[in-house]
Amino acid sequence: MSLAAEERYDVVAYRIEKAYETMKQVRGVLPMRYWALIANHLFYAAYYAVSALLIAHGHRVKSHEGTVTQFGLHFAKEGIVPLEMGRLYSRLYEVRLTGDYKDNYDLTEEDVMPLVEPTERLIALVSGLAKAKLAE
Repeated sequence: MSLAAEERYDVVAYRIEKAYETMKQVRGVLPMRYWALIANHLFYAAYYAVSALLIAHGHRVKSHEGTVTQFGLHFAKEGIVPLEMGRLYSRLYEVRLTGDYKDNYDLTEEDVMPLVEPTERLIALVSGLAKAKLAE
């Protein structure tokens, strides 16, 4: 199933909005120091933005891991985004999995806080690229 141009625009716009809203939630929860929750939301904020970019470019992905792979393949390795953005998105995925599923490890401030500002930059960058693609 492929999206018509108007549907694609609506989905991309919604996901970008969701990315920014999720980052607002991260900022709101930071003082509570719920590191696993914050890591989860950081990943999802980035996921919404990255998936918007992938959809804007017509890439179909069926899993979170698929978004990591496709973002790296089509945008980081191609030089459209800096390689460190691809690495950051991979790291967000790994940290989220650790926080959500690893039974014998609790995420700490040192694990999570260095990811907050870079995630905001990632969202701004890929959201801008997605919007630019739709404007073509």
